[in-house]
Amino acid sequence: MGSQKPARAASGQAKSGGPATRSGSGSSSQGSKQAGASTGPRPGGRPQNGRAQGNRGQDGRGPGARPAPTRGRVQVAEPSAAGAAQERYGAPPWIQWTALGLSLAGLGVSIYLTIIHFVSPGLLLCSANGTINCEKVLTSPEAMVFGVFPVAVLGLAFYVFMVAINSPWAWRSPLPVIWWARLAGAVSGMGFVLYLIYAEVIQIGNICLWCTSVHAITFLLFVLLVFTATLGPGTTAKAAR
Repeated sequence: MGSQKPARAASGQAKSGGPATRSGSGSSSQGSKQAGASTGPRPGGRPQNGRAQGNRGQDGRGPGARPAPTRGRVQVAEPSAAGAAQERYGAPPWIQWTALGLSLAGLGVSIYLTIIHFVSPGLLLCSANGTINCEKVLTSPEAMVFGVFPVAVLGLAFYVFMVAINSPWAWRSPLPVIWWARLAGAVSGMGFVLYLIYAEVIQIGNICLWCTSVHAITFLLFVLLVFTATLGPGTTAKAAR
């Protein structure tokens, strides 16, 4: 009888240890859940684990997801009609300033010859003997066009027009008519110069140095503007860059 009591006590302890064991396993499982929760995302949506955040793409997709291909195309702004015309009829800066300088030089000589014709012929600075005789040329019948308009006045009007048409504002204009007017002016001016050279050499038999300077300026202007026209559309603008 005495031996049975310790056995019952041991069995009772085993039975009483059963719930303790269960409660211990339950606490361990709860501890593992808490540990898992500590490694999970924090409040606010920021995961604590760096790998989980790194595996997600920039677009917020899961790990291993490829970024969506971008189908956007680079849009190039199309030039306006005014910009296209300026691209076609423009010219490099050195051509613009050279044409303006030649036009101003021709205007200055034309003003001087107009003053000599109307105001004071005594201000003429030129030889009056031999082949070079400015006075004889300027007072000859050939110095008047149709006997009405002095050649000096026509030269003055021509170079006033060329200065205006070769100004920086005119070169920046997108109007094609200005480009054609500039070229037509140079061609017509050169044609008139050929007539004046014929009149001096063949009809009068003398040469005026002031007139010859205007002829040379007109010739250089003609060559420059024709050269600009032969560059072709768009080439002048590329050369300016």
